[in-house]
Amino acid sequence: METLLWLCNWSTLVVCAALKLPQISAVLGARSSRGISLPSLLLELAGFLVFLRYQCYYEYPLLTYLEFPILIAQDLILLLCVFHFNGDVRRAVPYIIICVSAWFILTLQQWILDLAMNLCTFISAASKFAQLQYLWKSRDSGAMSALTWTLASYTCAAVEFSWSHSVFGLNFRISAVHLDSCRNYLK
Repeated sequence: METLLWLCNWSTLVVCAALKLPQISAVLGARSSRGISLPSLLLELAGFLVFLRYQCYYEYPLLTYLEFPILIAQDLILLLCVFHFNGDVRRAVPYIIICVSAWFILTLQQWILDLAMNLCTFISAASKFAQLQYLWKSRDSGAMSALTWTLASYTCAAVEFSWSHSVFGLNFRISAVHLDSCRNYLK
């Protein structure tokens, strides 16, 4: 069982390293950001930023959050692509400034970071809902990548598998974030 958990851990890291690459490739290939919801992308970026800041603040081991800097970098590249193909890359600057500011604001008070972390599940769900709503409304997937969504689904399943086995006594986890979220609910 530990071999399977080890495989889930490392495969999740590898998949996260390439998670947004099909999406970025699709946008660059189509030379259009059609089908990509900006609010969804920004919510996802916010969630990743909070997760990463939380992990760093509480000094979790690097392997428990290594995927987040990779995902943030890929989301920032995708954000720049969206603004580039919408005609004005300079419009991305305020969003990037907000992300950098949020990095520092989150740790001004511990309760701010803890509150933001508790809202992360909602932020993540809102991100996916915003993208699905955009796709439903536009009836056009445009440059969306089914492979990216498939890879994301795999990482979610692998994390949940690993987490569920952690709860039942195995001392192994992919991401401490999931365990902390559950601990908060059990308090």
